[in-house]
Amino acid sequence: MTKLNDTHDPTRQSLVTAANQPDCDFPIQNLPFGVFDSAGRNPRGGVAIGDQIFDLSAGLEAGLFSGAALDAARAASCPVLNGLMARGVDSASALRARLSDLLRADGPERFRVEGLADRLLVPIASARIYLPVDARNFTDFVCSTFHALRITRRPPDAELPPVLQFMPVAYHGRASSVQVSGERVRRPHGQSKPADQPVQFGPSKMFDFELEVGAFIASGNELGSPIPIESAASQIFGYCLLNDWSARDVQFWESMLGPFLGKSLATTISPWVVTAEALRPFHTKVFKPRPDWPEPLPYLRSERDQREGGVDIDLEAYILTQRMRDSRLQPTRITNTNLRFAYWTFAQMVAHHTSNGCNLQPGDILGGGTISGPSDDSRACLAEYAEPLNLSNGEVRRYLEDGDEVIFKGRANREGYVSIGFGECRAHILPAHG
Repeated sequence: MTKLNDTHDPTRQSLVTAANQPDCDFPIQNLPFGVFDSAGRNPRGGVAIGDQIFDLSAGLEAGLFSGAALDAARAASCPVLNGLMARGVDSASALRARLSDLLRADGPERFRVEGLADRLLVPIASARIYLPVDARNFTDFVCSTFHALRITRRPPDAELPPVLQFMPVAYHGRASSVQVSGERVRRPHGQSKPADQPVQFGPSKMFDFELEVGAFIASGNELGSPIPIESAASQIFGYCLLNDWSARDVQFWESMLGPFLGKSLATTISPWVVTAEALRPFHTKVFKPRPDWPEPLPYLRSERDQREGGVDIDLEAYILTQRMRDSRLQPTRITNTNLRFAYWTFAQMVAHHTSNGCNLQPGDILGGGTISGPSDDSRACLAEYAEPLNLSNGEVRRYLEDGDEVIFKGRANREGYVSIGFGECRAHILPAHG
């Protein structure tokens, strides 16, 4: 697990003024990686700072990097970040350290950087943002007992299947339908079996979101070589917000063998990869749902991971309906939860995923599951609601309707450190074809 260093210094300010605002997602303590284009140039890697993108290709042309940072910058300037991830977290750390020094308000190279600002910095508002990785594999886990209880309509003190107590259960999702925030999602067709009705095929009537955090794999492992829990955290390159779209009527009917067409329609992720290093100050003790739950089996247990493998990230979900847009109203917040309610860590997910020798590859995405908490306002999908959801403008939702836009936000906060965010993960729902 990465250590605290100068890039986490809460007194450090950026020469990019917007990065110093208290509500900024991308202060100098963050420096997340992404892929963008602007002014007709090809997609390339960049780093978000305030309301700007530091163009790594321009930084290379200006000769701003050397040594380990130079090698990392070359990998990070590509149209996808898989190459950077393959180099491992130490390589990205060297690049973050150099970028932090370059972008410091009191840095020795401030005037040099400001003189190159028109080449180095691109406004986020004028850039097109792309999927940051070539996603070859996507696995989604179940890590919230609150979600599992509510979605099965069990009382809070009910027993859950024993398997959920012993392993991070998951399904292998469809990587080809992972898309970046801002791309629209079309309501899917599917087969379903409504109560007291025959089996039917048509547009999903129970379209839902799932508020999750995703993790990107770094260098990965060879086929047949499990990753031990003690080193699994070093395989987490960084994180994003993730919406595991779900057609519940399709999912519930087809799930004898697990999720298939009810899940493979689309997965939306936020575009900026917040590194594991940037989130180091926000780690916390692992959440234990109940005092009597068993300790993890040895291959999933590390004292250090149990002590600091959780991550304290506030998570919010909003709905913006067509009627709200027409009336120029703000979105309604419908979920306020936190990643610390996950009872399996991402290191445990890596260790379990590879325990049979399965090979993870750079840029693979692990979804941490629907991150629901104990309170009603922390329900992280609509399927958890036993009653209709009332929106701020008087509209009512049981499930999502065409024209609805779902927006996720995430922010890590801890006293003594600068808060960092993820940017938005959002998508607008289009009607089904035909």
